[in-house]
Amino acid sequence: MMSLPVSPKYSVGPLILALCAIVAFFLEPLSGEWLAYDRFAIQGLETWRLLSGNIVHTNGYHLLLNLSGLTLLWALHGEHYRIGRFLKVFVWCSLGTSAGLYLFSEDLIWYAGLSGALHGIFVWGALMDIMNKMRSGWILLGGVALKVVYEQISGSSAQVAALIDAKVAIDSHLFGAVSGLIIFTLMWLTAKKR
Repeated sequence: MMSLPVSPKYSVGPLILALCAIVAFFLEPLSGEWLAYDRFAIQGLETWRLLSGNIVHTNGYHLLLNLSGLTLLWALHGEHYRIGRFLKVFVWCSLGTSAGLYLFSEDLIWYAGLSGALHGIFVWGALMDIMNKMRSGWILLGGVALKVVYEQISGSSAQVAALIDAKVAIDSHLFGAVSGLIIFTLMWLTAKKR
């Protein structure tokens, strides 16, 4: 039976991310006004929103759902979450998610939440599992691929939208997952060259 990666070197990155999201939540509505992904604000050169929009949330349920997802990811493949590496993957997945929304989802004006970046971290972690000869990585990768495809075909869940008080930005899940794949590939190619 697998034991949880409780060593600080594997849990500090997710804890830093969780703390940032919790602090942003308690600074609402100011944090949402200044940090959420806002297409028009980004066009006005408030480019920090490409990263910070992934940290703010619409309400407490939204925050709890995303923190639960973060905890689940840590339990699944936290052994890959050394502090610097985890934060680097989060930042790039966040930027990839937001860039995807900005370039390809022009009708999406406002976005908040960790879910896009979490999909990227999920894909990256599943690929790390596969690279480390863990068969479960293939199951996880297949599962997240099916989820993303299903959302693209069927749309978002009305129940989740009601719970988080916002439409679920399913495109963020797609762009996050693609970002995780790209980041893994770039990290793998860089390591291979060394």
